[in-house]
Amino acid sequence: MTQRADVIACCLTFPHAYEDYPFDDPNWTVMRRRDTKRGFAWIFEREGRIWVNLKAQPETVQFWIRVFPACLPAYHMNKTHWFSVILDGSVPEDQLEQMIAESHALCGRQKKHSVK
Repeated sequence: MTQRADVIACCLTFPHAYEDYPFDDPNWTVMRRRDTKRGFAWIFEREGRIWVNLKAQPETVQFWIRVFPACLPAYHMNKTHWFSVILDGSVPEDQLEQMIAESHALCGRQKKHSVK
């Protein structure tokens, strides 16, 4: 997967997924869940490549960054819970789909509200 359309198509295979363009900048595509309204994949072009920001558990963020040079601390997002993948073709498609699936699942969880 190296193209924006490929990532969007992959994201749309997950339950409740939809495509959103919330900024005045059409460079940013946000894939969201209808049930929580949360973005699970932030797709953008940077430095001549398509990038995607994905959510993961902190230890998994560090794992992906160690395993793939195309995985970096998240661009413009919390670097503990998010990471960026540069879509240069070096991350196998099945691994990228696994990363997207985990992000989708994590963004489906409702926040716990404390009772006072």
